[in-house]
Amino acid sequence: MVLLADAWKDYQCLDAGDGEKLETWKGVMLRRPDPIAMWPKSRLSDWSHADAVYHRSHAGGGSWEYKKKLPESWTIQYRDLTFKVSPTGFKHTGLFPEQAVNWDWMADLIRTHTDEEIHVLNLFAYTGGATMACSAAGAAEVVHVDAAKGMVQWAKENRDLSHLTDHKIRFIVDDCLKFVEREKRRGHTYQGILMDPPSYGRGPNGEMWKFEKDFANLLKETLDLLSDDALFFLINSYTAGVSSLVLDNMMREMILPKHPGGTINTGDIAIPLQKREIVLPCGIYGRWQRS
Repeated sequence: MVLLADAWKDYQCLDAGDGEKLETWKGVMLRRPDPIAMWPKSRLSDWSHADAVYHRSHAGGGSWEYKKKLPESWTIQYRDLTFKVSPTGFKHTGLFPEQAVNWDWMADLIRTHTDEEIHVLNLFAYTGGATMACSAAGAAEVVHVDAAKGMVQWAKENRDLSHLTDHKIRFIVDDCLKFVEREKRRGHTYQGILMDPPSYGRGPNGEMWKFEKDFANLLKETLDLLSDDALFFLINSYTAGVSSLVLDNMMREMILPKHPGGTINTGDIAIPLQKREIVLPCGIYGRWQRS
């Protein structure tokens, strides 16, 4: 199943093709690489009007070319949430707008179970889009874990911008697997768990991570934190070559035996292109939801 992130007002993907995408972030037009966009660009889109263009370097990484002076950062809204956006040296902006479909899904589940105390664990939590969505929806607590100290600080800024300072959010800078193992020893469990493991990565102490090698063990360990009265479990992935069928197989073989009273849905997430009648694929998802 394909889920479309089509409820944005401050963000649009105008076009994509020839390995790039053209977006507006609350009026700021950015042109960034996107290798999945292998089809031709539309002749109807004026790519030359971009305010900033990200150029990859043959040596790795890249840099922004600014066509006009832009603020170092600005804010963007999604429903009642406000996030800081800033072009970074590794092409990203601090927000993955396609994930709004998952934010809405988790928020709706939490809101429809207000009679329950929902504790949420967000692993590889980045700048906290999902953290803020769950907290604003009424989660009793959200535990936000990421190995990058700078991203956790950015998430705290998003908490403040979204007026959630009086909500219970715990920010943890740690290797996700090590944190999960400690939570198991403490006997802690959660009614909602989500994770967005990278293809490759390093923990705060240099711990190596590779999706194909390490994900199955992380999933196994994390499932021990899913409570008997769990409401949801969400997996996101942007790892090239990993199909949503992989997530489907893993969730059916690993989650359903422990939590048979639930349903599993997997598929692709995409963003509509404003100038085209096609969509831009943006990773895969796997969802377990209590029936």
